[in-house]
Amino acid sequence: MAASALDDLLASQGVVVLDGGLATELEERGHDLGDRLWSARLLFEAPEAIRDVHAAYLLAGADCVTTASYQATLPGLEAHGLSSTQAEEVLRLSVDLARQARDAFVARGAAMHRHRPLVAASIGPYGACLANGAEYTGDYDLDEEGLMAFHRPRWALLANAGADLMACETLPSAAEARVLARLLAETPQMHAWFSFTCRDDGHISDGTPMEDVARSLDGQPGVAAIGVNCVPPEAVSGLLAAARRGTSLPLVAYPNSGQGWDAARRRWTGSSDAMLARRAPAWRAAGARLLGGCCCTRPADIRQLRMTLLST
Repeated sequence: MAASALDDLLASQGVVVLDGGLATELEERGHDLGDRLWSARLLFEAPEAIRDVHAAYLLAGADCVTTASYQATLPGLEAHGLSSTQAEEVLRLSVDLARQARDAFVARGAAMHRHRPLVAASIGPYGACLANGAEYTGDYDLDEEGLMAFHRPRWALLANAGADLMACETLPSAAEARVLARLLAETPQMHAWFSFTCRDDGHISDGTPMEDVARSLDGQPGVAAIGVNCVPPEAVSGLLAAARRGTSLPLVAYPNSGQGWDAARRRWTGSSDAMLARRAPAWRAAGARLLGGCCCTRPADIRQLRMTLLST
């Protein structure tokens, strides 16, 4: 299999700095995301706002920005009133906006001492569409074939929309990971990272040992990295150690700020203690080579993270 753009960046730089919370930054900029579509609603209501946040993360030091397609599913968009054609256009637009921000960043010369940033097309879990917190439990009402039918149309669109790779993220379920690995194998031009939510520092949210999940994905066509996202920072080291026992692939870690998600009230609660920059050296020593932040992390966190990991 040909080397991916991610492989090339890792070979040259040793580590890839990911972005932080897209929705977090949109809310900080005054946008109300309090509905089932979350940040995906702005893809058709205020697309320039999403492009601006991508640009902010690039300027802060991200080597890769992730599209606003996490919550953008065809059924969800159509339930909001879009036609099937409009829903498909919105998914493609999510990639276009990230590419526009990346290309403008490069054209301005802002990347004079930086590698060309990557665009990762976000594939959120089925649980995100349910909007009931199932992305943190894996409590699904679909079997693997049902999950395949749910994911296939969006996967096909995003895999051919011009992104550099796919981000299969916030996955709570081993069954869902198997489904996405099957879809990845059907699109040999693409590579993807797989990152999971977890119930503790050794198991993903559905109870499957992290080591077993990593082992099941190790060597699968197109799988470029395996790890965790939107987990508490204090759980990351244990989860990376468990993943390393199952794979020799690069590991990925982009935790949230340490707050908890209240699905009923649709907001984060508790105190925040991300401290990504302080914790990142230990995560890198544990094998993480893709590092960033998730919910409740912002461009300032990514700037500090890059300063810790790389000389800019």
